[in-house]
Amino acid sequence: MSEVPASPGMSQEQVRARVAALSAFPVARRESPWRRVLRNFISSKSAMFGLAVAALLMLAAMAAPWLTPQNPYDLMQLDVLDARLAPGSANGLGTVTYWLGTDGQGRDLYSAILYGLRISIGIGVGSALLAGVIGTLVGLLSAYLGGKVDSVLMRLADLVLSFPSILVSMLILAYLGKGVVNVMLTLVLLEWAYYARTARAQALVERQKEYVEAARGLGVSAWRIMVRHILPNCLPPLIVISTLQTARAITLEATLSFLGLGVPITQPSLGLLIANGYQYMLSGQYWISFYPGMALLVVIVAINLVGDRLRQVDPGTHRHRFAGSWCGTSFYRRR
Repeated sequence: MSEVPASPGMSQEQVRARVAALSAFPVARRESPWRRVLRNFISSKSAMFGLAVAALLMLAAMAAPWLTPQNPYDLMQLDVLDARLAPGSANGLGTVTYWLGTDGQGRDLYSAILYGLRISIGIGVGSALLAGVIGTLVGLLSAYLGGKVDSVLMRLADLVLSFPSILVSMLILAYLGKGVVNVMLTLVLLEWAYYARTARAQALVERQKEYVEAARGLGVSAWRIMVRHILPNCLPPLIVISTLQTARAITLEATLSFLGLGVPITQPSLGLLIANGYQYMLSGQYWISFYPGMALLVVIVAINLVGDRLRQVDPGTHRHRFAGSWCGTSFYRRR
């Protein structure tokens, strides 16, 4: 062990005693930002409940062919004689029990809800991810390039945000027609502006940081600076936006399907299942719309609980970590 230099007025023995006394106290281990976010998220019971419910519904939707007694898309398995059966009723042969009843076409509502969740969640998650990629790239380009590019892209985003979403989506689908792909494309056209605005606001702050200037001085390309250095620091708010936009996309898809402009009748989503039972509400056959409506409500509330908790987490912890890793020794090593 090397000799500890003595401070003025202190002997070598006193310095060693001071070092030994300080070393007796345990040093707190530095907590990583991602672990801190995870700990803060887990501390919320409502967020964990929402995450558990959302994960359970997604798993049930993916495993629908193995969990349901009927394929509601197969017309050969439907019998009009089993239409509008009350919950707990059996089919004519007594081989299948419809625990949630049937709709006007003889579909088992339990099977139809799980298959409908596959479409609703798939459209919501798929459109949110695709819109997030497009909107994030637009926001990064707008913030980094600035000038006329920034003005044109942001005015286009403002134009998208200025119109009512339901009105624009109805006009687009009236031209494109029904279909899962058309609904996803419509939602992407309506959602990318939210990501673009968020990514631009965050990128404008990061563009002024020292690590960006260091990257420019080292001759790093603009594309690499945006994707490798600025983008990681913009991820926390974008993750929150993607969670909330997923719930919004599911709601908008259900609204369009309820109005008859979303998915076709051969692929019923939750919104279309609700619409199928709307005409029977006053006749006492409430279950045709009630159970799909409850499933839609539960999945939207669960996703929103997760998004609200993520929004409360301080994103500054991420920025400090990424900025340090990119502008420190790790930056020069990666280059």
